[in-house]
Amino acid sequence: MTRARRPPAATVGVVEHGNSAVLVTLARGELLDRRRIDLTHGLPTHPHHHEGSWAVGRYLGTPGARRISLADAVKLVERVRAAAARGAREGLDALAAAVPAPIAGVAIRVCPELPPTVEERIADNRAQTFADTVMYRQALAAAAEARGWSVRWYDRERVFHDAATGLGRDLDELLAAMGRSIGPPWRAEHKLAAAAALAAGAPRR
Repeated sequence: MTRARRPPAATVGVVEHGNSAVLVTLARGELLDRRRIDLTHGLPTHPHHHEGSWAVGRYLGTPGARRISLADAVKLVERVRAAAARGAREGLDALAAAVPAPIAGVAIRVCPELPPTVEERIADNRAQTFADTVMYRQALAAAAEARGWSVRWYDRERVFHDAATGLGRDLDELLAAMGRSIGPPWRAEHKLAAAAALAAGAPRR
């Protein structure tokens, strides 16, 4: 009796964009799925950077700024964090149900170090500029790990080089062919996600 061959495991490249994320899923260099998922569904997209900054008196002169207490800003961050966790779970559940291959892992952009508390992240002028993107990446990573998928963290400055290493064909040519196969939109963020999936799915040296 011949055993049925299992399809090759897939890898998902992730590029977060505000409160949404582009997911490009590949298996052995073949494009299986491309989608964008919304993580927070209508909530403020950058609560550290916007509302948090207003709470400490930063950017109050910009259009749309309003006064908010630090306590309320922290509560908003936690509300957005919980929504992002839920949105990430739902988005990855939908992806897993749609892709015709088992998913083994995801590739997410590496997170910079942040102060440990929300209050400290808001107060730190540098940290508040990227604390929201880190929050979304961590929500996606946690949702992936809960599904038993591995998480690989990629460096945006190196990922195209890493994807090209050992590929055996021209990376730009491969990415262009993927775009033609699936049709528009096939923008820079999709190419980045595909490169991340290729790099993460390559055998480790």
